Amino acid sequence: MENPLLLFPQLNISASKDKSYYKVMKSTVKEEPNKASKPGAKQKRNRLSLLLQKSELHEAEHLGKPTNLTKASRVSPEEAMKWGESFDKLLSQKDGLDAFTRFLKTEFSEENIEFWIACEDYKKSKTTNELFPKAKTIYETFIRKDAPKEVNLDFKTKEVTSQNIEQPVITTFDAAQNTVYRLMEQDSYPRFLRSDLYLNLVKGRNPGRPTLRRRSRSFTVNDFQGVRPDFTIWQ
Repeated sequence: MENPLLLFPQLNISASKDKSYYKVMKSTVKEEPNKASKPGAKQKRNRLSLLLQKSELHEAEHLGKPTNLTKASRVSPEEAMKWGESFDKLLSQKDGLDAFTRFLKTEFSEENIEFWIACEDYKKSKTTNELFPKAKTIYETFIRKDAPKEVNLDFKTKEVTSQNIEQPVITTFDAAQNTVYRLMEQDSYPRFLRSDLYLNLVKGRNPGRPTLRRRSRSFTVNDFQGVRPDFTIWQ
């Protein structure tokens, strides 16, 4: 058998060995950073803690602004007890309105109080030029079919309001506002007075985070911006 070096003069066995040794060494060097970058138990706990904090922050934002939570905690028991005298008394007090809004958010029915507030603001318009854009916004947000925050109105009230929107006046939303007001007074207000949120205020306790009565909103992509995925924490 002929010498393979004569058949392939370009073949250099020692160079091949050097390359093989270099590849082994290179592979070994690459493995070290991977081992160093693999998160340990402490890093895993930190990442999980970050995700939990984002979850709590998301839920807090969904339930209401932090300023509202702070104000509600400073309400005196005497003031809170006055809210139980009547629904009008509750809505006439800013802290009462904030607390009631927080409660409605736990039931995912905050569109009712938001509509009522929008109507109150609408009636404060001083010129006819202010009425039309405000009326259009209220109608598109709360009244029209499949509106993003559509309130529950009977067919007749909805039809009358839709017709009046063509030439809006101060009283355009009165019928719809009264309907929503009665709904909150007869349905939501009694439940609010029995809720832990209100009872804690009456007892002088700092109201904790309300318990959601229905499904919670799913996370969105924005909730996890800046967080790099690391599937090794689940291994």
